[in-house]
Amino acid sequence: MYGIPNMKLEKWVIDRKQKVMEEEGVKFVVNADVGKDVKATDLMKEYDSVILACGASNPRDIKAKGREAEGIYFAVDFLTRSTKHVLTGKKEGWVDTKGKHVIVIGGGDTGNDCVGTAVRQGAKSVTQLEMMPKLPDERAASNPWPEWPRVCKTDYGQEEAIAVFGHDPRIYQTTVKEFIADKNGKLKKVKLVKLEAKKDPKTGRMNMTEIAGSEFEMPADVVLIAAGFLGAQEYVAKAFGVKLNARTNVETAPGEFKTSVDKVFTAGDMHRGQSLVVWGINEGRHVAKEVDKFLMGYTNLD
Repeated sequence: MYGIPNMKLEKWVIDRKQKVMEEEGVKFVVNADVGKDVKATDLMKEYDSVILACGASNPRDIKAKGREAEGIYFAVDFLTRSTKHVLTGKKEGWVDTKGKHVIVIGGGDTGNDCVGTAVRQGAKSVTQLEMMPKLPDERAASNPWPEWPRVCKTDYGQEEAIAVFGHDPRIYQTTVKEFIADKNGKLKKVKLVKLEAKKDPKTGRMNMTEIAGSEFEMPADVVLIAAGFLGAQEYVAKAFGVKLNARTNVETAPGEFKTSVDKVFTAGDMHRGQSLVVWGINEGRHVAKEVDKFLMGYTNLD
């Protein structure tokens, strides 16, 4: 409802789908934080099965000097507050970027949503930082169909930034080395550093490392961290006693949705890690089939 901006997902679509599900008999209980103010043990006693689909909501942070400066927000918090402001007009907790220099850290869908939102709010400038090199504009011969096309994509947020500011907001192979605040503790600029790919002699993996002497500064009133997510909320997993894997997602057997705890299942980002909504829909169908079979001994679901 709130994490995806209205220009990407109109909320009447969600309202319509919620109404359909309510008419089908689904009961929505809001303001219920399971594992905190709702006991997992109570749910386990009351219901024949439980599906954990709480998402991958632990944001990856940026551990740079000056991180405590005022004006640094996680992307989903910023987007959620922005959507609530659009829907209700209330300014409580709202982050207004109008007339401000905005830095977005991260190049994925969430980062793009931050760029588009800041542009529409009337930001003075918007810069998007990406650690990795820019992908080619055209498909390489070494990347044939049906492989996933490794090409540079310009999404709606970047397109709108280009239309407003006259240039692509993305800066590649760059990250924040330091957040610099004024005497009142408010963010005023960032120190950036260029990166290059180097092979780790021990593991053989390529890592992005700082280029000595490449530091430069940019003005920044607001920084939005869209660097991805680390997995499921640990307190929810502990409440149900389910195991987490090395990626902090709820552990299941390969290709299955049943957890290590009897009658507890999982699906979506909490199961596979941060991904797209289409994967959430797909896994929702699969877990429904698995739960149906668990409860009935057979299933007619496709």
